[in-house]
Amino acid sequence: MSTVKVPIAVICTFVWIGFVFAISFMEAWLKFRAPGITLPLGLGIGRIIFRALNIVEWVMVLSIAASFVLSKVPLFTLRKITFFIPFLILVIQTVWLLPQLDARAEMHIQGEAVSPSFLHFYYVGLEIVKVFSLIWFGITLFEHQPATR
Repeated sequence: MSTVKVPIAVICTFVWIGFVFAISFMEAWLKFRAPGITLPLGLGIGRIIFRALNIVEWVMVLSIAASFVLSKVPLFTLRKITFFIPFLILVIQTVWLLPQLDARAEMHIQGEAVSPSFLHFYYVGLEIVKVFSLIWFGITLFEHQPATR
């Protein structure tokens, strides 16, 4: 039997995973397959969507941290360290990667020439690491209890 001491953290963790899968791994490239979507239009949509995703991710981080504080369950344990990997990735994305991608998208939208870059590959790689870390973290939130009779 498994128990959960921080149910809000469990919910937020798996909702966060769902958002990343839906936006980063589906919406990001599928929108360009829609009829009539030009590169500038798709990039404009993407900028809005990824800005919203970033806000949602910060809400999830703060909700998870708050649920640990309010339930008085320590977050700083070896089993819970996987929470800090997606947190650190989110900081990197918010402070460095998303502003860089946003600036490149704006240049494309304005019709300027944009040199090739690996930024999208970095973003996708970090998203993959983030999702695996969140899955592992979410699993650690379930504590196995031996069955009693």
